[in-house]
Amino acid sequence: MVKAQNIEKKYGNLTVLKGVNLEIAQAEIVSIVGASGAGKSTLLHILSTLDRADKGEVWLNGTEISTLKGKKLATFRNQKIGFVFQFHNLLPEFTALENVLMPALLAKKNRKEAQIQAEQLLEMLGLKARATHLPAELSGGEQQRVAIARALINQPAVVFADEPSGNLDSHNARELHKLFFQLREQFKQTFVIVTHNYELASMADRKLTMQDGVLF
Repeated sequence: MVKAQNIEKKYGNLTVLKGVNLEIAQAEIVSIVGASGAGKSTLLHILSTLDRADKGEVWLNGTEISTLKGKKLATFRNQKIGFVFQFHNLLPEFTALENVLMPALLAKKNRKEAQIQAEQLLEMLGLKARATHLPAELSGGEQQRVAIARALINQPAVVFADEPSGNLDSHNARELHKLFFQLREQFKQTFVIVTHNYELASMADRKLTMQDGVLF
């Protein structure tokens, strides 16, 4: 599902990634841990099309993403990739339901059908009663679950999560961790998770460590 070959990335004179190789199977949950500045988030951003490598190739679901640009890249990202970030990145002026709907509307899906799907996702995540609330009216854990529903609305092949529980208390963090595995069982999606939370990292099918720009 995800394949990276000889990924290198520099920022100025600083080499952040030094020939990273990685393969991840369909429906596999892989965690990436390591010290701050080791290159974890940089790798995640390259794998998820948010950044480009200086050298190397990345394949997602059989497509070499370095060959995609402009609208083709945006369409691929919208249809095949889900994102979950530490700080949710919800649009404050839209309700929980509207935030979840956004990727489906960008994909030009039928609004009525997409809304039904969004409502089902929110119900599955325990947020049916919060669908019309704005992000500011939701707790941190609720906001993160809305972000997960948004990531799932287009049934992506891969979900990338960057410190998804880093902004949550221990109870909500544990609930979020369990949720990833429930979603994998239900939707058979692949999850790639960068985290400092070793409890979450150890639950994954594989735990990889990033050190000095190389994966172990």
